[in-house]
Amino acid sequence: MTGPARFDAVVLAGSRPGGDPLARHAGVSDKALLVIGGQTMLARVIAALRAAGAANVHVIASSDAVRDHALALRAIPLPAAPGPSASARAGLAAAGAPLLLTTADHALLRPEWIRAFLDAMPACDVAALLARRPAVERDAPSTRRTWLRFADGDWSGCNLFWLGTPAADAALAMWQAVEADRKRPWRIVRRLGPGLLLRYLAGRLALGQAVAALGARAGVDARVVESPFGLAAVDVDKPADLEFVRAMMERV
Repeated sequence: MTGPARFDAVVLAGSRPGGDPLARHAGVSDKALLVIGGQTMLARVIAALRAAGAANVHVIASSDAVRDHALALRAIPLPAAPGPSASARAGLAAAGAPLLLTTADHALLRPEWIRAFLDAMPACDVAALLARRPAVERDAPSTRRTWLRFADGDWSGCNLFWLGTPAADAALAMWQAVEADRKRPWRIVRRLGPGLLLRYLAGRLALGQAVAALGARAGVDARVVESPFGLAAVDVDKPADLEFVRAMMERV
């Protein structure tokens, strides 16, 4: 299977209300402007997207500094909405489907990871790239993360999503609802439904089955694509991540 030769992309580069702790730690106004190997994280992500075939790159920005940097990088800035899911929906509305979605803190992003994702893509409304624990621990053994534990193993997200059709907005709307309920976990669990939840608790639910079932509840065909690249699961959320990524760049 061969993915699209060219596509549009959206990069989520907004900041948390009150600023990002890692940005403060690094002495920059926004996390997207952290410099790694002589380039900002945002510049690195945009370069990887273009090398993989992105025709237009839209950047969701919540500050003038990120907006101006996006313009300097010949990207299209878009205003951030409250929260990443709402920003993703705004990006889809502005850029249209099909669309690749990623984040500005995906500093190690490589064109070959993107192409492998697109080439493995089944026909669907929405897909997410994830890596299995052995691949992540092989390639990034010193990083710490929260694992998604399913019957077919432990998984980590890779911050790459394919919004294949306009119907993907329904999946983003579900994500937005889950974000709104993050302090009320019983509401999140309720979305699984009793049958799905019991299968999960019994250790009989595979990740792909869970994603497909949740997609069906939103009225979309949702899939999982497995990444063989463990480093694809690394983003820069805390000082230890920044140290790891900078060390990795020194080896290149």
